[in-house]
Amino acid sequence: MAAFVAKQMVGNKLNAVKGAVGGDNDDGDDKEKEEEAERERQEAIREAEERRKEKHRKMEEEREKMRQEIRDKYNIKKKEEVVDPIQEEPNPLMRKKKTPEELAREAEAEDEDELTKLKNTIETSVNELRSQLESKCVMQ
Repeated sequence: MAAFVAKQMVGNKLNAVKGAVGGDNDDGDDKEKEEEAERERQEAIREAEERRKEKHRKMEEEREKMRQEIRDKYNIKKKEEVVDPIQEEPNPLMRKKKTPEELAREAEAEDEDELTKLKNTIETSVNELRSQLESKCVMQ
């Protein structure tokens, strides 16, 4: 353990001295080599990504071919996807604000659902009966 600690303490100082005394001024070459290595790494990443995308594209084509064979076998029609402009925006905070006219239409639609219509008809009939009874019964 003591040897390890001594080596760490002395080794770091020796490395600093070697760099100053050694006289190797390959900093420009090192930077160029590092830049070249980084470019090669980026190129390798890009090529790997392209290969991955191509692989997935081919797999999807094969899947679609199998799906079509099944559709043909069982006489199933392919569903056509309709793109809804409201659903294109995944972020609900970025959706288009509704105009007052749209809000009023929605409120009317809510008011006119079946239960509300039934409730309104019952209330009107009760009010009519009440008014008829009040008109016939006169308090003296």
